[in-house]
Amino acid sequence: MSEIIPPLSKDLKRVLINEDAIAKRVSELAAEINEKYKDIEEPLILVGVLKGSFIFMADLVRHLTIPHVVDFIAISSYGRKGAERGEVRLLMDTRENLSGHHVLIVEDILDSGNTLNYLITAFKARGTKSVETAVFLDKPERHQIPVDIQFMGFEIPDVWVVGYGLDYKERHRTLPYIAEMIPEK
Repeated sequence: MSEIIPPLSKDLKRVLINEDAIAKRVSELAAEINEKYKDIEEPLILVGVLKGSFIFMADLVRHLTIPHVVDFIAISSYGRKGAERGEVRLLMDTRENLSGHHVLIVEDILDSGNTLNYLITAFKARGTKSVETAVFLDKPERHQIPVDIQFMGFEIPDVWVVGYGLDYKERHRTLPYIAEMIPEK
């Protein structure tokens, strides 16, 4: 697939991960998930964390051959200093009953670890058979809480990124690649 990247807007610095690399890695992750869950009796429940995971989730599930169910959850980190305090608030819960099922949380980016830690703990408390994670991007330098990632797309440096579901003030979310933002002054 020959990729043409349009000129970047003035607030984007560079493309970090191009469309071809994303497509290849998502296909590889789906193959790993298919292999891991090939023998489970009930469908795997994939829970995408809105809004950022929706493109990754859509591409990922189209490659799955195992029985699966797609669901979503919306949460928000908040506090006096934004996400730095690590508090998480549930905005929209899953519709599926997770009890007795294997659950795979699909997340766009692992930054501090607060969101994934909250979800893993909450889902285990619901009586799931297992809770694992598929994370598209990981920023290891930003971790405040250790979180085990079973399926990881790409490790990136500590820069602000947009595209492929990730946004900055709702801009650039639908870019087909991951780009680095120019920091605001």
